[in-house]
Amino acid sequence: MQDCCPAVLAAPLRPGEADELAAGFAALADPGRLRLLSLVAAQPEVCACALVEPLGKSQPTVSHHLRVLSEAGLIESEKRGRWVWYRVVPERLDSLREALVNPEIASSGRRAQLSGRRT
Repeated sequence: MQDCCPAVLAAPLRPGEADELAAGFAALADPGRLRLLSLVAAQPEVCACALVEPLGKSQPTVSHHLRVLSEAGLIESEKRGRWVWYRVVPERLDSLREALVNPEIASSGRRAQLSGRRT
């Protein structure tokens, strides 16, 4: 799989790359959306009906946050009968994660050492 964007620390971003990354990070900047994404990511897929109670928000608020995450490309949905089922887009999450990784640290295995964990 080809990365959509180089790591931020490896090279300057082109404007389009910066826009794409900023949209993803902006969607994750809201605590409710971040929690919602974690709820969706915890399962292979989840029905929208199962997200209202654990998030502790109203159905319209949950729908709004799901739409923002979907527009940012972080989740995708499939309508089945009356319900909409959501799942994460792993490639999109990987692209955001990789944009923040210093390739030299990642390739040398030093990331774990720098974070205090053993490899």
